[in-house]
Amino acid sequence: MARPRAAPYVFVAPFVAIFLAFSVYPLVFTARLSLTNWRGVGDPMWVGWDNYAYLLTNDRFWSSLWNSAVLWVLIVPVQLVVGVIVAVLLNSAKLQLRGMYRVAFIVPFVMPLVAVAQIWVVLFDEGYGAVNSLLGSVGLPNVGWLTTGTWAKPTLALLFLWKTTGFIVIIMLSGLQSIDSVLYESASLDGASWSRQLRSITVPLIRRTIMFVVVLQTLAVFQMFAEPFVVTQGGPYSSTTTAGYFLYNHINRADLGTGAANSLLLVVLVMALSLMFVRMLRVEDGS
Repeated sequence: MARPRAAPYVFVAPFVAIFLAFSVYPLVFTARLSLTNWRGVGDPMWVGWDNYAYLLTNDRFWSSLWNSAVLWVLIVPVQLVVGVIVAVLLNSAKLQLRGMYRVAFIVPFVMPLVAVAQIWVVLFDEGYGAVNSLLGSVGLPNVGWLTTGTWAKPTLALLFLWKTTGFIVIIMLSGLQSIDSVLYESASLDGASWSRQLRSITVPLIRRTIMFVVVLQTLAVFQMFAEPFVVTQGGPYSSTTTAGYFLYNHINRADLGTGAANSLLLVVLVMALSLMFVRMLRVEDGS
């Protein structure tokens, strides 16, 4: 009798062990580390809340959050609109070669990020980049895509959009396939246009998928590191120093206590934003 009673615990034990080792322990260790001054060697020196006080009064920390917020505005709304529209088109039974188009959209997502970022550097270089060469061929002046604060964020956002929008399309497509086609047939019989069906049927029924995408991409944007690291090195004038890149600067200087505090503040921020989006979804559902 004891063996069947213990069986469920045996089955969940590997997951619990992995969860404790790779989720709970790192979180507890980071929380403790955030209250110390440690350079990676020797014993950590207890400093209490000094790291948090330093960050919350640091203009560069708030600037990195602002940069990430601006990138969020440039990226997430565009991805939602493009993702829904493209997914609807790819879900249409009238579209020929749908499988080929779906593969084409996912290819940028599976490409190595560093390689794509290097391509972006070549394309948007102010002196010899292909984009400025194209502008020059039609008589337009060169643009400092990566060297001016005005254009650096949009150029970085364009890289992120090109790299990840295909993945968002696939997620939207999975949400669309849960909608009963009878609803569209009934709407067509009632004379509803394509745009009206999109507003009244498609978007409301994939609202949960849309909220999932918003939470997912919020996390991705505020963690963004490789793109500014390779393309702009956080410049010009720290205009592309994202929250993730600012966190890396602490780790790079072996300021591990401040880095741990920074990471926990980002966790709290992203969790707050995620809960806000979930709350919005519940309000829409009337629960």
